[in-house]
Order: sequence, then C-alpha cells, then structure tokens
Amino acid sequence: MSNLDSFSSRSYAQAFGEFIAESPTSYHAAEQVANQLVAAGFDRCEQTEAWPHISRGVMVIAGAVVAWQLPEKFTAHTGARIVGSHTDSPSFKIKPVATSTVAGYSQVNVEVYGGPLLNSWLNRDLGIAGQIVTTDGERHLVKTDALMTIPQLAPHLDRSQNDDLKLSRQRDYHPVWAVGEADVMEYICASAGIDAEHVAGTDLYAYDTAESRIYGGPNKDAFFCSGRQDNLTSVYASLQAFLAVAQADKKHDDVLIFVAFDHEEVGSGTPTGASGPILESTLRRIVDSSELAGDEGYWRFIAQSSCISADAGHAINPNKVEKHDPAHHPILGGGPLLKINSQQRYATDAIGSATWLRAAHQAGVQTQEFVSNNDVPCGTTIGPLTATRFGMTTVDVGVAMLSMHSVREITNPGDLLAMAKILEAYWMGA
Repeated sequence: MSNLDSFSSRSYAQAFGEFIAESPTSYHAAEQVANQLVAAGFDRCEQTEAWPHISRGVMVIAGAVVAWQLPEKFTAHTGARIVGSHTDSPSFKIKPVATSTVAGYSQVNVEVYGGPLLNSWLNRDLGIAGQIVTTDGERHLVKTDALMTIPQLAPHLDRSQNDDLKLSRQRDYHPVWAVGEADVMEYICASAGIDAEHVAGTDLYAYDTAESRIYGGPNKDAFFCSGRQDNLTSVYASLQAFLAVAQADKKHDDVLIFVAFDHEEVGSGTPTGASGPILESTLRRIVDSSELAGDEGYWRFIAQSSCISADAGHAINPNKVEKHDPAHHPILGGGPLLKINSQQRYATDAIGSATWLRAAHQAGVQTQEFVSNNDVPCGTTIGPLTATRFGMTTVDVGVAMLSMHSVREITNPGDLLAMAKILEAYWMGA
C-alpha cells in the first residue's frame, strides 16, 4: 500500500495545513522538505561536498531544495523524471531600514514582492519570517507570531472606497506594528536571540498568521483555505509523492528528481530560481558519477528525460465567468489541471499531455484542462524555462484554485490529494 493510500482528502489537507504553518517563507519550506526526507532515510548533502553514489539525497540552497533517488543501474536508456515547483509566494519584503515613525505609530517599511492581490492583505494579522545573516556568516531562520497589520481607512473618511478603491503601494501598504517609537528589527533579533548589532543582511517577509480551515458543502470539505498555496500545493504534493515512491522501494530505471525553486514569483532569474544552475548542476553531477559520465552521456540522458512543472491553476470564479474561456470551466473538486497555452506561457504539448494523462489514469484520478480566455493573457511558470534550458518534454499542471495570489487562497482537499497521487504514478513509471 502506498503512503498516500493512508490519507483521506481531509487528513491530507490537514497535514498540508500543518506544513504551510511551518513554512511562512521559502527558506522555511525548503528546510521542512529536507527534514521530512532526512527522517525517511535520505542523506543531507551540501553543494560544496562530493556526493557520488548517494542513492537518495537532498540538498537545500537557501530557499530552494533538490532531492534525488537513483536507479540500481544506469543504462543507455536511463533518463530523469523531474517534478518542479516553487517555494515562494507573493508577499511584502522588509526593507533594510525596517522601521519608520509616523504620527505616533511605528511602522514597518516594506516593498511588494511578486504580484500579490494587494487589497487582500489589508486588516490581516501579519507576522514576519525569513533569514537573517550575521557578520560571522551564520544564517538564522526566524519567525514571529502576529506583530503588525495594514489598517484601511474607514469608509466615514473616504466614502468612495466601496466603489473605487485606489491604494498606493508606497503609502497605503505600510504596516503599523507599535504605538510610539519601537525598532522592529531589534524586536525580531531579541526574539531570536541574535545581537542586532551583528546583523549583516536580512531576507524577511510578511506572512498571514491565520490558520488554514476546511469547510463548505454538506460534508464540510469543499474548500481548503490558507495562504501560500501558490505554490506550496505542488511542493507538498511532490514531497508526499516522493516519500511514497521511496517507501515503495520499487525498482525504477530512471533518476527521480524533486526540485522546488525559489523566486518564481519575481521571474526565476536568481541563483536559486529556475533560471539558475541548481537543476542542471545536480543532473550533471549525478550523470558524471555514473557509467554515462561525460557530455555525450549527459545529453543522451537529457533526451530521455521529462519534467512535470507543477504550479497552481485557475478554477472558474462564478462571479466573473466572462473572464474564463467559455469552453473550459475547471472547477474545485474536478481534479488537477492540465495547463495549455498556444503562446507557450505553459510548456505543455501533446507529448507532455500524454505523459500527464498516463499518470492520472494509473492513479485512477480525473483531470481537467485550463486554457485562458483569449482576451485575458495568462501568467507563466517554471515550465517554459525548463523546457528551453534542457530541451526535454515538459508539461504544466497544477491544482485548481480560487483567489490566486490572495493572502487567503482556496482549493479543494480532494484535488490536493489527487495531485500527489498523479505525481506518485509518474515517478513510479507511468
């Protein structure tokens, strides 16, 4: 029996909610992934170390994480089966001068990270989390409870807000955290046991502290509501699928790769993003420690590889049906999405579609298709970047979601579990 067979839709969503709570930033998510894999018997590796012949390894690089499971033997037909996702979510990043005082309040200075649905962040209980690096080079992961909020002007003071809300990213999205003068960095450092005078740099972000909830429908299980589901839905699903394959200990002929990149929400053009070297360097090092060592062997290996780019997709919003393609109405509970775009904003083609549908059939899971309304261009993912960089078959997929990029996103528990089951079937050889 697979590890995933022990889950009901509700218990899977509850476990996912716990993972989200422990992953307020990409850095925390990467560590959570590594911790679970190490507990399952994977070896923790470092970029600077040699790791030939480690059959099950995991490596964290800041907010990104990559893991692998090797076959018993490399052959001329060995390739990689890759599932890629991303750990980051839209948010607000704390500026280097973190505190300002205005009209008797201490406020936290932030800049917008990615493309959040900005007004959803108003009037929320926000914490701060991320990494702090001290002058000795030591890296500290920190996480506060709720300590700030972004107050909205009352309607009595601006009667137009319910009809025409226009807010400045600089002026209006400026959280308050204290009455009177108080330095937020000193507070964060004191809470984490760090000497504030020794801080060399920070990567700190706002996050919503509200717990995830499951409700809706007669069985009270229609909606899973939480922040950061784009794209922890895919990180967690691929993690659970990877663990299930490891537990099954079934012989496989391919190298199985789990990779969760950082910085997708800002374009992926960083050392830990999908345009960076993490995936390629891992694949090359694995091949070079095998019988296929060398460029010829590597590119033959790549030619026999494939990638599932797993990111969230849009469910139809019943209040804005006209924004969706009239022939494609994916709904919550209808199964994970196969994402298609003729402009190649998604990398899916017919070959990739067949790869996805074989895995879904083997898993006994239904899927649905997402195609954008021609008048409403879609976003993009790590899929086209991976397909372009490696030339391998890549297919874009994801869990259907309402309120994407909101501080509180909405999915369906059954879809969440179904996603993990399809990824397990893909890695098992479907």
